[in-house]
Amino acid sequence: MRRRLVTALAALLLLGPAVGAQYRNTLQDLDDSETVRALKGHVAALSAAQLEGRKAGSEGERMAAEYLEEKFREYGIDILSSGSEFGVAAGEDTLHSRNVTGFLQGWDKNLNGHYIVIGARMDNLGMDTLMVNGVPTPRIYYGANGNASGMAMLLELAQKLSYARSLLRRSILFVGFGASRETFAGSWYFLHRSFEKDADKIDAMVNLDMLGMSSGGFYAFTSSNEDLNTVVSALQGELLPIQAQLTVQQPYPGDHIVFYDAEIPSVLFTTGRYQEHDTGSDTFDILDFEGMEGELEYIYSYVQRLCNGPRPLFRNDAVAPKTSAPVGIFAYSDVDVKPMFLNSPDPATFLERWVYQYVKYPKYAVDNGIQGRVLVSFVVNEKGEVQDVKISRGVHTILDDEAIRVVSASPKWRPGRLNGKKVKTAMTVAVDFKLDKNKGKFGINGITIK
Repeated sequence: MRRRLVTALAALLLLGPAVGAQYRNTLQDLDDSETVRALKGHVAALSAAQLEGRKAGSEGERMAAEYLEEKFREYGIDILSSGSEFGVAAGEDTLHSRNVTGFLQGWDKNLNGHYIVIGARMDNLGMDTLMVNGVPTPRIYYGANGNASGMAMLLELAQKLSYARSLLRRSILFVGFGASRETFAGSWYFLHRSFEKDADKIDAMVNLDMLGMSSGGFYAFTSSNEDLNTVVSALQGELLPIQAQLTVQQPYPGDHIVFYDAEIPSVLFTTGRYQEHDTGSDTFDILDFEGMEGELEYIYSYVQRLCNGPRPLFRNDAVAPKTSAPVGIFAYSDVDVKPMFLNSPDPATFLERWVYQYVKYPKYAVDNGIQGRVLVSFVVNEKGEVQDVKISRGVHTILDDEAIRVVSASPKWRPGRLNGKKVKTAMTVAVDFKLDKNKGKFGINGITIK
């Protein structure tokens, strides 16, 4: 049934003006690359008049969902069907929508139980009626850019990553979100119902929304997350057809908001608002498919780094979030008096006055452009000695070893106290190795230290 639906959608687009008058005949452009042809095919199918604007809960949204599911299967992506359908209160009625979730397993047995979510909203505004010369005339909000473009990118990204599955350490969830324009209902349902038990295993979320108008810019909105921004900075050194511009202003609210609220690092890729947004003129003709192909290459590289790099932190504090400690050892957040280094309870003092004074950036790492944030855990015992130094989250063995070396060599601290008694206190600090044009320098809180 689903295969017949996809075939029917493709056939309808070629029947002429009576079926798809809003499209120019670009599917047969001989100069198009294979990727551009695929993007055009997806957008044409997903913004076809037959889908009637894909309003949340409508037959058109259901057809879009089945198109995504069929293409995922074709591209070698497994479908997770459990818990995909949900209801949304609409006044006295309930509209019924669904998510489509594809799964691609990473190869690393230590990391493939963690996930990168890549999502795109499926629904748009649907239809309404205009009075034209006194005659009721239907108007379709085709939503070619909003958000057939994001769904098209989701599909082609899934295909590229499926080809590269042997290179991916983490697993990936590809999600078409239903009823997104109904207060992000699909993404909320995915995170808090269908994937609730494993939500803490989602390391990052990538949202694809309105990506067809690259002439106005190509933006990455990370909510100023330092670790996600680091990936953008790292990609600036790669020969990519386009580079994303970081923006601190949210270009458009989307499903990434739901993940951010759950304290999951999230990035929105978009080309931003445009003149035809939420109008009947948002059609196939206005999209820049060659620009979309360049964006696809960039997002593909970005996702690969997320899959294979350290887990992004939601908060980039010097001390990691509270974790359970072994018996007899107390968490930093639980002691009454914090351990002190040079009479300061602020771990940043330890980093500034000791770590960044004595750590050496390994030559191999400098020569090969290796950088990142190493989380080092350790215990300050009752005598103020640093012991049990371990890597909580590493970047590369050569950086990890250097971070362990300098932390292990720490002078004595003033021990922490609980109920007036000296106790062993578990701590974690983040050691940043950051290269700049003068390689071999790194810093903390904006201070560059040799």
